[in-house]
Amino acid sequence: MKTLILGAGYAGLATATKMKPTPDLEVLLVERNPYHTFETRLHEAAAHNTRVTLPIEPLLRGTGVNFEQASVDSIDVDAREVTLKDGRVLTYDTLVVGLGSVTNFYRIPGLSDHATELKDVSDADEIFNYVNRIYSAGYTGNRDIVVGGAGLTGVELVTELAQRAQVLSRARGLPPFNIYLVEAGPKILPVLDDALRARAERTLNEYGIHVLTGHRLMEATATGVTVQTADGEQKQLQAGKIIWTGGIQARDIVKGERLEKGPGGRIAVDDYLRAKGYPEVFVVGDMALAHDQGGKPVPTTAQHAGQQGRLTGKNIRSLVKGRELEKYQPNTMGEFVSLGGLMAVGWMKLPWNQKLAMTGGMAHVMKKASEWKWRSSID
Repeated sequence: MKTLILGAGYAGLATATKMKPTPDLEVLLVERNPYHTFETRLHEAAAHNTRVTLPIEPLLRGTGVNFEQASVDSIDVDAREVTLKDGRVLTYDTLVVGLGSVTNFYRIPGLSDHATELKDVSDADEIFNYVNRIYSAGYTGNRDIVVGGAGLTGVELVTELAQRAQVLSRARGLPPFNIYLVEAGPKILPVLDDALRARAERTLNEYGIHVLTGHRLMEATATGVTVQTADGEQKQLQAGKIIWTGGIQARDIVKGERLEKGPGGRIAVDDYLRAKGYPEVFVVGDMALAHDQGGKPVPTTAQHAGQQGRLTGKNIRSLVKGRELEKYQPNTMGEFVSLGGLMAVGWMKLPWNQKLAMTGGMAHVMKKASEWKWRSSID
């Protein structure tokens, strides 16, 4: 059985590393980069130039999976063909689509032209270089930063940037730049309960971050943004750097007459993470519209992507051996948000569906533990 795995994000890499050399199973992993990126740590790279990648090929030793560095141009699931950017066409018996998401700019005028994303290492490098540049001798432009979106990525980014600004200000004798966190919704971090959210808000205030909830970003230019309050008042925020973390959508790269797509372009999947109407096509990670036991869409988080990938790798091996497939049952183990340095907030799941809330150093340790657990799962 010829199997293609497209993408080496959390879901695709988990699928590949779950494989083992198996008779009658030929597996090829296709990824545009020679490395896997810890996307949940890109905020650290943006602020501190932290290394957040791992080379792929060493991770595949002993799996029986071959690797090819290439970019996917299109996927035709009716013809069972994958076309690469260089024009080559790959065929398959079984396909795993884990190509992730792209930034959703919601058609906000000027945003895609003037905002930096935080989806790849190159984005983090751009932000890191900007912060260094505005602290260089002779810099005269606007030094302020506007970050759109107060979800996990936005909050983690602004706290790390604020911490970096404090370090550079002390070292170079310049005042910190202003950081504006703009959120259209009524609150930051909607994934957390009120008590944990309040602790996160206190930390943002302690850093001097300007939190503007209930402010919709209306337009972006080369010199700043226009925001609008719930009562219609518009404000201008001048900035030297605009960063958008306010939404994602699935890559619009898969074509098929029977495909079903939902919000954000995610592909509807069955109980086994197979695209509806295409039992030979597994869809995992940000591109998959899977549902939990209560019928709610599964969040596009790293922990769920890893669970989907590990199950898919197991199910592909079961297919080859003629065994019954295992149904997908998402399990949210917790959620932790880093707030710069050794500070974090979050919760972990306990038996009988209970939650243990944590703040401070213990939450920081638990967040790091979840990253170590992921790292060990792909070795």
